[in-house]
Amino acid sequence: MAGGKLSPRQKMINLMYLVFIAMLALNMSKEVLSAFGLLNNKIEKANTETANRNTAFMEGLNTKASDEPAQYAAVYAKAQEIEATSNELDSYLTSLKSAAIKDLEDPTDYEVMDKPDHFNNLFFTGDNYKPEGEEFIAKMNKYRTEMLAILSDTAVAKKVAGVEDLKKSLESNFSTSPETNRDGKEIEWLKYNYEGFPLIASMTKLTQLQADVKTAKSEVLSKMLSGQQAAALSFSNYSTIMEASKSAFYSGEVFEGSIMLGRTDASTVPKRVELTLDGRPLTESQYTVEGGRVKLNIGAGSPGDHKIEGMLVYGEGGEEIEVPVKSSFATINKPDKATISADKMNVVYRGVANPMTIAFDGAQTVSASATGLTRNSGSSYTMRPGAGREVTINVSATLPGGEKRSDSQKFRIKDIPPPQGAIRGETGIVRMQRNGLEISSVSAVLPDFDFDVKLNVTGFSFKVSGQPTVRVNGTRLDGAAKGALRRAKRGDAVQIFDINAKVQGSSVVLKKTSPVIIELTN
Repeated sequence: MAGGKLSPRQKMINLMYLVFIAMLALNMSKEVLSAFGLLNNKIEKANTETANRNTAFMEGLNTKASDEPAQYAAVYAKAQEIEATSNELDSYLTSLKSAAIKDLEDPTDYEVMDKPDHFNNLFFTGDNYKPEGEEFIAKMNKYRTEMLAILSDTAVAKKVAGVEDLKKSLESNFSTSPETNRDGKEIEWLKYNYEGFPLIASMTKLTQLQADVKTAKSEVLSKMLSGQQAAALSFSNYSTIMEASKSAFYSGEVFEGSIMLGRTDASTVPKRVELTLDGRPLTESQYTVEGGRVKLNIGAGSPGDHKIEGMLVYGEGGEEIEVPVKSSFATINKPDKATISADKMNVVYRGVANPMTIAFDGAQTVSASATGLTRNSGSSYTMRPGAGREVTINVSATLPGGEKRSDSQKFRIKDIPPPQGAIRGETGIVRMQRNGLEISSVSAVLPDFDFDVKLNVTGFSFKVSGQPTVRVNGTRLDGAAKGALRRAKRGDAVQIFDINAKVQGSSVVLKKTSPVIIELTN
């Protein structure tokens, strides 16, 4: 357009026209760069709000787990796994963004972020990837795999509505499979998304990935909690209770009573039980909490009416809620059935001394017999079950007047539940400093077990990622384990597993002890 047989004036006009077009293109390019910067800011602001909501959610769930551990402790443990997995990828993406703009005089001047050099040099060398590029892909794959594994957990899947849709979303948003360009050619994922793009465009893509991480975390956590709450509120967790105006009626009277619903699920457990029987406080040996019920283990006393009054104290929102109790029962002479109850549970455990109360109301003398059963005094017995899955307790009694009565009851025999590995008394995933781990003792515990069973640890296996497993005798790290620990990095997950635990003073064989994971904080 500036050549040919044109006058000098026309050539100058044509040249100026070309310059004008170039200037328009340049201005458009800067506007596009600024648009990317504004979009990046908008996404980062939304990310901050989502992160705040997730933090508040975890704090609330922690309170619920503290108030109602039977109902929310397992959900909170899974939520911590999701949080740890999500935070790892989010922190990595933040480090990539920080390194990309550290040398810029003004990180908000988006019009100078038009070069692709930073990420081209960071991720690529010719047609191949640098270690940093391989690391980026590995981080994406790890996050996707770990989140899918958590959602595939049977316990989680039951509580999360639309779990398959969440899985598809994770597979799509965090896929590293090759992409197809506009010409129909397959391009490797990293090259398709980050090779040759202006710096601000790549920054915005990383910010969007962080948004996807936070959104996925928020969706999974909220659906897990709503699923748990729906299960807790299910009518299957209720039974009917009848309330009568008095405990006994005479023949010919009109029965006055009401039938209502009462929660019976195991998660509804009071923090404290403050009850009295005829004005006398009940001791802890006179009741147990089972399946959402406060089960009373008291003698019926002399014939007549007896009052049970007091409070059941529950945790709610970090506060204590008092529920008043006012009830009564009647004791009559010459019952037809024996009263046999375990003081601490409906079953008896192999390997421990199970305290039991065995009585026959109104009887002058009572005797009981069963394999492993010994009498202490009065109605107090101790059951030490042996082999088998059931034990039958036979009871015979002599009522006033010499009448003989007998009854029997079967109890299930269960093994002591599998212990949990612990470090510094904490189980599951524990965050601690390296020097704290070096001096801490490995132990095994039986959380929520009704008996005070002392467990001794004789050895364990110690594993630092990328290093050979070290077998340790005793309860503390030896020299080899400490050496492996010193080579671990901050944020690494160190495993303690194959923990050998035994019951002190007993030959009973325990089930496999669960491992404990330590996340190093320095």
